Amino acid sequence: MELRGKKILVVGAGKSGISVARFLVRRGAAVALTDTRTKDKFNGELDDLIDSGVQAVLGNYPEVMPGTFDMLVVSPGVPPTVPPVAAAMRHGIPVTGELELAYRFARAPMVAITGTNGKTTTTALVGEIFRAAGIHTLVGGNIGLPLVDVVEGYGPEDMIVAEVSSFQLETARQFRPRVAVILNITPDHLDRHGTMEGYIAAKARIFARQGRGDITVLNYDDPRTRMLAEATGGQVIFFSRRHNLKEGVLVLQGRIVVRLEGRETDIAAAGEVAIPGGHNLENALAAVAAAFALGVKPAVLAHTLRTFPGVAHRLETVAVKNGVRYVNDSKGTNPDASIKALEAFDRPIVLLAGGRNKGSDFTELARLAREKVRVLVVLGECADEVERAARQAGCGEILRARDFREAVLTAHRAARPGDVVLLSPACASWDMFNNFEERGDLFREIVNSL
Repeated sequence: MELRGKKILVVGAGKSGISVARFLVRRGAAVALTDTRTKDKFNGELDDLIDSGVQAVLGNYPEVMPGTFDMLVVSPGVPPTVPPVAAAMRHGIPVTGELELAYRFARAPMVAITGTNGKTTTTALVGEIFRAAGIHTLVGGNIGLPLVDVVEGYGPEDMIVAEVSSFQLETARQFRPRVAVILNITPDHLDRHGTMEGYIAAKARIFARQGRGDITVLNYDDPRTRMLAEATGGQVIFFSRRHNLKEGVLVLQGRIVVRLEGRETDIAAAGEVAIPGGHNLENALAAVAAAFALGVKPAVLAHTLRTFPGVAHRLETVAVKNGVRYVNDSKGTNPDASIKALEAFDRPIVLLAGGRNKGSDFTELARLAREKVRVLVVLGECADEVERAARQAGCGEILRARDFREAVLTAHRAARPGDVVLLSPACASWDMFNNFEERGDLFREIVNSL
């Protein structure tokens, strides 16, 4: 992809957009960066870009017409319906994203991981496995580090492990990872994709250009994911914690086992996986499938599964105080993620739930909460929806909080020794925070100050 001298508009001045603008400047492009936020909202974050020659169009979008720009690069959080993107598509101006841009300049093989839930944990685990195997490994993408920042520092002998979201995959065109992993697909982001079919189609773009030499790792236990085996051109490796697969990665008599090409390889006891919960066992199976397929030895896999502690904001134990365990699961941004979090514990739970709904239904979460949750603290933009579902399901004590700090303190007062106070909101954080990390950090700060 030749960028020198090209007029390129970057739409969205978040972390991804700023990284893209820097990358394009380094490549000699004439860059404009646009965002609906005004300059005073950025606290000087854009000053170095402007000094390097980037034109900042802030507060409103520039008009996109034939001849104004050679290409648009759209940040993941920007929907394709915004005026500059819609206009570019109408006029035949190429539209791409940071993931596609990074891929075009990548020289290392890539393992790309997507799914509604478990992406960050699995990406971090796969990265840890390759590092333990002595391979120079980049872990980035939707996990927090834009790939364009560092992708050029990795060569053919190295490895890139990328968490990719449905938003990033929308603009993927030539993207073709050596290994594509889909962990699961449950309703999420329907406010963006419109229908489950649209959401599934976006996820499936992860393997759209794969061929016979590539590998697609799919969750056999998830029907929507299993069905995608018919659509990929890559070699399919299933993983399952419930079925005795003839071929794939499975749990057999309490052991994680790989069955491929007529051979059976024992990896480790399922109970030795350090990260808690059945969903994390599934994540571990997916990680084993991806790494084993690329030649990582069983001993390395076993060691990493036993020692990997998990990631921040995903079932992260913050503290144990007066017999109460405080757990930060701020990354639980949809009901299915929060269901998995509830299933990970076998003691009474005080649950903090609520935020911005992304088009989800809370019925199933409320049904499980009736069995597992002793006290439910609801908060945020969709507190009414969460409370209504909980009352219809017959949940017990339900408390309301006006803001996040009050919610944590309310949960603290309601907790008894032996309880788990669990922040797993089942919602996005955007009504009160910039992202789920900010929400989880505040939870940690409040808990530690109790």
